[in-house]
Amino acid sequence: MKRRLEQPGPAPERSMEGGSGTVLALGLGLVIIMATALIVLLAQSAVLASRAAAAADLAALAAADAARGITNGEPCAVAEAVALRNNAAVLSCSEGDGETVQVRTELGTRTLFGAATGQARAGPPP
Repeated sequence: MKRRLEQPGPAPERSMEGGSGTVLALGLGLVIIMATALIVLLAQSAVLASRAAAAADLAALAAADAARGITNGEPCAVAEAVALRNNAAVLSCSEGDGETVQVRTELGTRTLFGAATGQARAGPPP
């Protein structure tokens, strides 16, 4: 038996949209990856801001105790020691009226958005 070779018919026309679904899927995947990375960075910044605020709160409370004479030491030195134990540095420390102390701290860890800072004031009620 002889096989008959069929002549190829006219070539199918190619659409100009061939592969556009792949490009769209890659673009969408890139957008999702970028959004996820941004959310992770914002969450990290929020956590670090919370830690900086906690370090400032603890340092201000310890400094206010020292200012009132409840604990020993100079208030700003006590605030600095407490901040260091919380991985923070004291940017400013000032004693106010009525044995109050205001402390501003900065964490040593930085993010792409900058350093996390916290501020607190502590002392007896007026």
